Amino acid sequence: MPSIDYDSAADVTERLEQRLVESLTGETSVSRRTVLGGLGVAGSAAVGLGSTRTSASSDHQDEDEHGSFGAVGEYRDLDFDPHEFLTAFNTGDSGQDNVPQQIYEEDGRTVREFEFTAVDTTITIAPGVEFQAWAYNGQVPGPTIRAIEGDLIRVKFTNFGRHAHTIHPHLKNLNPRMDGIPQNGPGVLNTGESFTYEWIAQPAGTHFYHCHSLPLKEHIHRGLYGTIIVDPDPERVRENPRDYINYPGPITDDFRTQLVEEARSRNHEYAENDAVNEMVMVMNSFDTNFDGGNEVYAANTRAFGYGVGDTDGNGNWTAGETKRPIQIDKNELQRVYLSNATEFDLINSFHTHSQFFDYYDHGTTLTPTFKTVDTIMQCQAQRGILEIDYSDHEPGLYMFHAHQSEFAELGWMSFFEVV
Repeated sequence: MPSIDYDSAADVTERLEQRLVESLTGETSVSRRTVLGGLGVAGSAAVGLGSTRTSASSDHQDEDEHGSFGAVGEYRDLDFDPHEFLTAFNTGDSGQDNVPQQIYEEDGRTVREFEFTAVDTTITIAPGVEFQAWAYNGQVPGPTIRAIEGDLIRVKFTNFGRHAHTIHPHLKNLNPRMDGIPQNGPGVLNTGESFTYEWIAQPAGTHFYHCHSLPLKEHIHRGLYGTIIVDPDPERVRENPRDYINYPGPITDDFRTQLVEEARSRNHEYAENDAVNEMVMVMNSFDTNFDGGNEVYAANTRAFGYGVGDTDGNGNWTAGETKRPIQIDKNELQRVYLSNATEFDLINSFHTHSQFFDYYDHGTTLTPTFKTVDTIMQCQAQRGILEIDYSDHEPGLYMFHAHQSEFAELGWMSFFEVV
């Protein structure tokens, strides 16, 4: 039997989504307190998933108190698909169509070159709810860059937006001109201006990039951020294993071999990496009325985007449906590159139901920072790698969400579908 009933899960997603959308589209000045205050029973159901579609719709008192729950509908804007974004890694020789890129050798070093633009655009954050964003290459989060440590990452950046922008990388960067801040190098780039950033991919791990123009909080909140993944080089690991561990004890031959194998599994150019299902999640949020507080939360932009929509109850989803769980093969290790781009709130979090995981803070080590945990916290711009194993679990739905209950009720609530 599935761990969670599909109809029940779909019902709760629908109810929470409906309440959120109605609040946002009915009154533009609505605060998140107003939304949460109206959630009531629906919010409680999100924690326990105790209601069913039938019982919820037949509860007259509930409808009178909280309004009628109808189908919210699908996301009509298909320009950004959070399911495609999960596994869209831009490596220089493969990636997204809207990210021009190439890979070549220069002075004995591999160069991974990308073309980025900043544009003003409109994104959909919930069915029928649009947000005026500033975005890299027209998407929020921005494209995920993937390189191997020691490579040169070259980003040709042009600003087509109405405001001045930069790209600031959270990498070890030896050249201050390449830091992407107003006070150094080219400074901010005004409309129509271009600059080529060059960064050595270091250290291995999962990292963050964002616009560093002032006011900083608005440039990040509007959507100018993304992820850089730097894969470890197994040969470097073999030669300098202590650079990749937080362990002071002896390094035996077996331990060195173990570290090299872990590096191979994280490196997209090695066959060992094919055995791992990898995905990128950027925890983000949206202040729809610009009052300094968020009304919508998500992983990868769309509220409840990985929630449960229409299904036949056997794990089969309508073709083209954009709202559905993240389907995973129970025989594959799940690796999540997670970062926190949430503005206006100091902390965000990631919590799994019914399973624990290993966590690598910043992903800069090949041994876990925390073992066997089910909840981790990230401050703004913090990132890390989660490794989750569902191989001994029954097929079905397993929830994951922020464990700030408000965030979960306002969109940051999702499911893995183990098959």
